[in-house]
Amino acid sequence: MHKQLFEVQGLCADVEYLVMGQLQNNVYIISDGEGTLVVDPSCDADAILVALGERRLDAIVLTHNHNDHTGAAAALRAATGAEVVASAADAEGVEHPEPGAFLEAAPACPVDRRVENGDVVSVGSMAWKVISTPGHTPGSICLFLIPQFGNHADGLPILVSGDTLFAGTVGRTDFKGGSMEQMAASIKKLAFLPDDTAVLPGHNDLTTIGAERRRTFARFGDEEE
Repeated sequence: MHKQLFEVQGLCADVEYLVMGQLQNNVYIISDGEGTLVVDPSCDADAILVALGERRLDAIVLTHNHNDHTGAAAALRAATGAEVVASAADAEGVEHPEPGAFLEAAPACPVDRRVENGDVVSVGSMAWKVISTPGHTPGSICLFLIPQFGNHADGLPILVSGDTLFAGTVGRTDFKGGSMEQMAASIKKLAFLPDDTAVLPGHNDLTTIGAERRRTFARFGDEEE
């Protein structure tokens, strides 16, 4: 049976996602008509390949090294030849995974490109800015795209937030390598983004920066209204 593929309307690039695995991860497929990336392939590479259809996969982006976000990365890389992108700080955990709090170790996956804060991941005409957001893991990253670099100039900016920012809350910091102090600093960094930015989190409902400014950011010292 095919997994249900959800489509997100009104953004500056074409966004679809699957909800996959024991922890109900959001696995994003993002395209601009020229290039395609998959973010955080949780599990079941075959289901992701079915969802991709005839599209060529250019990049597999991992927002952090937890097993529920990387479980299908190796198989997807092998099937498509797409490069795997992860932060330099979390790459070791992708290449040499350990059992997690809830899941067995993911298959080891080479990281083809290690990125740092401020780097740009180019896929098609999309230019995704890497924002380092430690807290959930030391190497957690978010990716930000403005309409200028998408295929819908009138669409909303996009933030792929991994397990850093959720609808109404932030990611857990009680796992190995987590830090609430670092999470607070990361959330303050995200508070500089435009209110109309669509937030695509690793789990649960999609949200916006404006919505989280009202209900989440204030807890971390963002006084903006």
